[in-house]
Amino acid sequence: MSEQITRRTDRTVDAQAVLPWLLAVGVCLLLVTLGPKLLNDPDTYSHIALGRWILEHRAVPMTDPFSLTLRGEHWVAFEWLAQVIYALALDVGGWPAVVALAATATSTAILMLTRFLLREWQPTPTVIAVLCALVLTAPHTLARPHMLALPILVGWIAVLIRTLDTRSTPPWHLLPLMTLWANLHGSFTFGLAMIGPIALEALLNAPVAERWRVVRQWTLFGVLALVAACINPYGPEMILVTFRTVALGAALSTITEWRPPDFSHIGAFEIIMLGAFAFALYRGVRLPPLRILMLFGVLHLSLSQSRHADLLGMLGPIFLARPLAEQFKALAADPFGATMRAPAWTPLAAGALLVAVIGVVTLRQDLAPPAHNTPVNALRSFDVAKAMPILNDYNFGAYLDFVGIPAFIDGRTELYGAAFTLRYDRALRLENLPDFLRLLDEHRFETTLLAPNTPAVALLDRLPDWQRTYADDIAVVHRRRRTSPAGNN
Repeated sequence: MSEQITRRTDRTVDAQAVLPWLLAVGVCLLLVTLGPKLLNDPDTYSHIALGRWILEHRAVPMTDPFSLTLRGEHWVAFEWLAQVIYALALDVGGWPAVVALAATATSTAILMLTRFLLREWQPTPTVIAVLCALVLTAPHTLARPHMLALPILVGWIAVLIRTLDTRSTPPWHLLPLMTLWANLHGSFTFGLAMIGPIALEALLNAPVAERWRVVRQWTLFGVLALVAACINPYGPEMILVTFRTVALGAALSTITEWRPPDFSHIGAFEIIMLGAFAFALYRGVRLPPLRILMLFGVLHLSLSQSRHADLLGMLGPIFLARPLAEQFKALAADPFGATMRAPAWTPLAAGALLVAVIGVVTLRQDLAPPAHNTPVNALRSFDVAKAMPILNDYNFGAYLDFVGIPAFIDGRTELYGAAFTLRYDRALRLENLPDFLRLLDEHRFETTLLAPNTPAVALLDRLPDWQRTYADDIAVVHRRRRTSPAGNN
């Protein structure tokens, strides 16, 4: 009987050990199946364009190399390493390789989250939490630099929280990860900021006699993490980019992903959030004060800008794992599962399957950025060299960067600044019609390249100095008349 129980226990432990790999492979399969959706963001074009520029010049830009408006102005390419990686992926394997890269990064983050949670929770609540994290992350799962940084985000926070839960010394081995993170994506400043509340909780949990030692260790760790973050081509200025972005204020509301979530219709975000609140109220969940602070911090970010829902999904369960396991014994992982290790063949099999999937996905012909961000036919309708300067739609700017045409504006809002971005947005939406006319004359535009639903398009149709020369479902082109219609009669 005892032998049968042992075998059953071994099989259960093995199943739990394999679970993270199964979820990771499943997520990767799902994402490559939905491949075109990962390219559904115009900024992917400009990220790859900048990566190619860096590879060509073998240097990072210190000034803007692309725009019509601010070329030569000081600018920090704070995602330079991720942009180089995406550019290399496109050169090696085309758009399928770009999709595969983003999908692999996402599935790696899921793998890490699942393994962390299985140390604290039973498999069922772990799978529920991971699926909720995947749903919250899905709208922002795109082939952009933040996806390459997602596994680092999860790993950094998971290790710090594990250190806190086990009352260990700061994880010094984690410091090189901060350097990599700082060169991939600006979210590294969030990782730096999280050191503060985690160190404070470590201090409060420590015996009184050891608190001075804890202060010294975590202070040194914080300083070294800051130094590690400054190991990049721009030094400390990389940290300032986050503050410059936040300082854009109202200009961020012109960008969809920076707007708060829309709760006018019930959606997945609201269902998950209300479900979590209901569970907490029904079961009487109690959390340490600083865990509440951490959880409410990521909740605030996700409610402020929809792009931060992935922080809530990925990090919320990490903050809650140990406190909930200690409070609800039925939720807590058994001691065998908590120390489980996957069989040696598991990562090899998962890796082989991922390679096979990536190989198959490269054969797909439909993997390319969507047409609504790619005004190819509109650009072919006129001689670009004779049509400059061009007033372009915001979402077309990245494609213009990609094909080497100077854009009036693109997705780098931190470069253009709040005043410029707001003026552009209000002018093209005709909130300030006289200013739109001034904008046309100030920059001496010869051509406009705008989306059909832009209010300014209808006005251009009625202006005597402008003529519609091309239109399709993606873009409308207007050219400035050399002579007025009356002058032609």
